[in-house]
Order: sequence, then C-alpha cells, then structure tokens
Amino acid sequence: LMVWLRRCTHYLFIVVVAVNSTLLTINAGDYIFYTDWAWTSFTVFSISQTLMLAVGATYYLTFTGVPGTATYYGLIMTVYTWVAKGAWFALGYPYDFIVTPIWLPSAMLLDLAYWATKRNKHSLILFGGVLVGMSLPLFNMVNLITVADPLETAFKYPGPTLPPYMTPIEPQVGKFYNSPVALGAGAGAVLSVTFTALGCKLNTWTYRWMAA
Repeated sequence: LMVWLRRCTHYLFIVVVAVNSTLLTINAGDYIFYTDWAWTSFTVFSISQTLMLAVGATYYLTFTGVPGTATYYGLIMTVYTWVAKGAWFALGYPYDFIVTPIWLPSAMLLDLAYWATKRNKHSLILFGGVLVGMSLPLFNMVNLITVADPLETAFKYPGPTLPPYMTPIEPQVGKFYNSPVALGAGAGAVLSVTFTALGCKLNTWTYRWMAA
C-alpha cells in the first residue's frame, strides 16, 4: 500500500508542480508586449522563471534520484507553454511574435551537475543552482533576438499591456536597459541557489508527509 501511495503521490505532485510552474511563467516570454519596459520585464521574468524551473526540476530530480528528470521536467513546462501560447496565435498574432521561454538547456545543466557530482545534493544546490541562474537569461535573450523586430511588430499588432493612466509618457529604461542579461544572470546566480535548496527541501517534506 505504501509503495502504491508513494508512487501515486509522486506523480500527482509532479503534475501539480509542473502545471503551476507553467501557469506562473506562461506570459514570461512576452517581453515584446511590454514595449516601454521590455528589458526591465526581461530581468524580472528571468528571476521568476529561474525560481519555477529550479524549484520544480530540483524537486523532481531529487525525488527520483535519476539524472535526466530535470530535463524531462523542463520539457513538460515547455510543451504546456507551447499549448498555452496557441492562444496568442488564435487571437491573430503571427508565429514570430510568440516567444516561448527556453528552459531545457538550463534544466540539462542541472542534470549534469547532479550526475557529475555523483548525485551529491549539496553540489546540486551550489553548482546546479548557479548554472541555472546564470544560463537562463542568456538562453532566453538569444531566443528573443531571433524574434522579429519588437517595435515594428508592436506597431503592426498593437496590444497595450497597461491601462492609459499607467502608461509611461516616455520609455522608462534606466539602468535595466544597459544589460538585462547580466542583471538577470547576476541575480539568478545568487537567488537560484536558494531556489534549488527549496526544491530539495520540498522533496524532504513530501517524503515525510507520505511516510506519516
């Protein structure tokens, strides 16, 4: 009975965590919609995506103990997001306007850190966390560069993201504009260690709950 309960709970938790991760990051690729605040939102979204990927993938990875499951988790999030982004296409936006955040390479680095350190949880937290935090903004900026010119597309397909009374009179760029990748990667390298540790702790709590 306990084996059955443990397995069912395991798959239930994975679905719940993956679905919620995707829901919380579903618009995190739509930097183009925020034309006036694009790079600011890129930095903030980079951290939010790092959070959801690192926590969920680490939880799944340490639960199974099998390197490769973090990548599988990233794939689940990616496929869910592809489906959700179909809504933009249904609204009339072209394919080259739809940006799906890239999680897979960062998830693969998480798996690599776990495998290379012979499934050492502390190394996973430190090395894997830093690798995810530093790599995710980089991969997503490359992803973003491949999209059609944001301003041209925004004027062609207007979709205001703020009500008129909140829309800035002039683009508010400031320091975020200088290097959103460096800012996102710098913050991510520090924060994602904590995020990864949280994923490990979530695994511990899950085991204790199931064993009760």
